[in-house]
Amino acid sequence: MTDGQRAPRNRTLTITGPEIDSLSLRTNRWSARQCVSDVLDTVVCQDIHEASRFLPDEPFVDLLFLDPPYNMEKSFNGRKFKRLDDDAYGEWLAAVIDPLVPVLKPTASVYVCSTWESSGVLTGVLGSRFHIRNRITWEREKGRGAARNWKNASEDIWFCTVSDSFTFNVEAVKLKKRVIAPYTDSSGTPKDWQDESDGRFRLTHPSNLWTDLTVPFWSMPENTDHPTQKPEKLLAKLVLASTNTGDVVFDPFLGSGTSAVVAHKLGRRFLGIEIDPKYCALAVKRLERVEHDPAIQGYVDGLFWERNSAPRPDSSTTRRAARTSQRRSR
Repeated sequence: MTDGQRAPRNRTLTITGPEIDSLSLRTNRWSARQCVSDVLDTVVCQDIHEASRFLPDEPFVDLLFLDPPYNMEKSFNGRKFKRLDDDAYGEWLAAVIDPLVPVLKPTASVYVCSTWESSGVLTGVLGSRFHIRNRITWEREKGRGAARNWKNASEDIWFCTVSDSFTFNVEAVKLKKRVIAPYTDSSGTPKDWQDESDGRFRLTHPSNLWTDLTVPFWSMPENTDHPTQKPEKLLAKLVLASTNTGDVVFDPFLGSGTSAVVAHKLGRRFLGIEIDPKYCALAVKRLERVEHDPAIQGYVDGLFWERNSAPRPDSSTTRRAARTSQRRSR
């Protein structure tokens, strides 16, 4: 397999046919019930409906991240998902989720990606199985727009928990924003902001409206040819908020591996399942690069920065940030 001619500055991570064959040897395929110790930090190349029959028979997952095919016509490396009516899509989604519930710890969190069109379906499927805590909307500023409608520039992430006992590390996911109106009190002391060498900034509590993300594109080293790749920064927010160091992140629709890569960078364990061999190989390739490229764009010195305002991280800075996040989430 070869890629088309790319611009000299294009940093998209590509993969060749021989690489897929070689890296596929480092993925698993299950045919019998697994033990927890055997599935941690692995990539499984298998359909989730088949693989879920062989999951460990005990709770071990702290965070379930579900990024299933949205209910629309979409091709994933030749595999097509066809749009279903709402009832059929709800049944399909339930058939994915139900076998996964037994592996979730009582304190686990669940995040499910979707579009606004599936809100009614998600409310029914998730509400009957979990406690729905919130719906995050994040700006996905990509595409040229529509001629007879408002441009769809956002996606949703449903935040659920198994019970009323769950992890949420609010201090680990505060956003550092540049101050436009630097208010002070009567003595001239800054109100909730700091004057730093490169500007005035404040730390803000995380909300359910995210406008600080950049969808991976050609000049970003995390970018791949996967058509629905999520930003590493997005996954970092979820992982840091809802897990602690050493916890397990499970992604049944791993794609090109973003959730596993971020979990690895932040000192968590992971399990990823993905049906497509090319995307599995890409995930393995990205995981192997973590030691040499531990940076997460937009996350520096243990803080999430507003889009296009973060200092450029180097490897030592990112490692310090990972250690800082681990201390905060303990």
